[in-house]
Amino acid sequence: MTTFQIIAVILTVAAAGGYLNYRFIGFPATIGHMAFALLLSVAAIIAGKIGWLDIEPIRDVVNGIDFSEVVLHGMLSYLLFAGALHINFNDLKSVKWPVGILATVGVVLATFITGTLTWYAAQLVGLNLPYIYALLFGALISPTDPIAVLSILKQAGASKNIYTKVGGESLFNDGVGVVVFLAILAAATSGAEFDPSHFFMSFAYESLGGMALGGIIGWATYRLLRSIDEYKVEVMLTLALVTGGYALAEYLHLSAPLCMVVAGLIIGNQGRTFGMSDTTRRHIDVFWELIDEVLNAVLFLLIGLEILVVTLSGQSVALGLLAIVAVLLARLVSVGVPITVMRLTQNFERGTIRLLTWGGLRGGLSIAMALSLPAGEEKTIILTLTYIVVLFSIFVQGLSFQSGIKMIMKNVK
Repeated sequence: MTTFQIIAVILTVAAAGGYLNYRFIGFPATIGHMAFALLLSVAAIIAGKIGWLDIEPIRDVVNGIDFSEVVLHGMLSYLLFAGALHINFNDLKSVKWPVGILATVGVVLATFITGTLTWYAAQLVGLNLPYIYALLFGALISPTDPIAVLSILKQAGASKNIYTKVGGESLFNDGVGVVVFLAILAAATSGAEFDPSHFFMSFAYESLGGMALGGIIGWATYRLLRSIDEYKVEVMLTLALVTGGYALAEYLHLSAPLCMVVAGLIIGNQGRTFGMSDTTRRHIDVFWELIDEVLNAVLFLLIGLEILVVTLSGQSVALGLLAIVAVLLARLVSVGVPITVMRLTQNFERGTIRLLTWGGLRGGLSIAMALSLPAGEEKTIILTLTYIVVLFSIFVQGLSFQSGIKMIMKNVK
């Protein structure tokens, strides 16, 4: 199949799944798209087993999609920018310390706790997973998925304080998680001993550099927006900001995701307030909402289709189930300890720790990072673990997350 034909099939299936979900099922959009693709994949596997369908050509097509390249070097830039556009900067400033600490200390802490527990669990089930690769799994599974989280927060009518804390942490920890993952991956593939001092220096350089670059290009684009009043050109400027800015950040070896979050915050606040007319503001909102919806649908559809190429075994499934427990425990500690300390000076709604723990949904970014690993036995194990954790996260945590928010809101009132 040609690239155009693959895109045509994916968009058609995504549209069909979105319609069926909206018309008959009513799942949150992200979960609905993934459920539809997963159902199609399982049906294809069953049909292949009983001889009704040759699924090898389908597997070849799915294998031919470079999921890591599509997500890490494509979709992620647009999705993060679109999510950051609707975070109020003044609200974010009021919770900057909780968001900053949870997105940095929390992610690093979760990485090492998850990695260590997974390493012990691998030994328990008889799988050979070196500790550095267990840490890699911890790094790629620790960032939460801001797209699914923000969507459910909106539907549940979360308070401004909860929305800003949970949404802001999800946006920033994606960028931090990628930096941590790349630093550990470099140590794993080079064969050198893991050096904590080098890790933290690289972490600071890429994170702070990415945010600084996002601030510079975001401010420059805001000044351009302010100098004209033509919504078609202004929409193009925001599109160029995201595409060119992400590519520039990657070229400079800075955190491109954090660059996009900061740029999105500037355009969504300073640009929206002082640099756009009502007409431009309306068109930019609609444009980025559509970009967000379309890419979100495609992303979660691809996640569902990936089951066609994931290798499952009894040992890997057992380790995947243990990994679910490890990820939840690590998330509980990594948000519970900082929040307990910050409660001395910050106000947190009752139930915030439970909400952040259970609402730490994982998605496409984790799978993309797993697929970017070099070929080998370790990649096969990690990819299976990642897929099992993501499935549990989206279907079990995601479907119950909304009711949990409503319960907390009720208790607050």
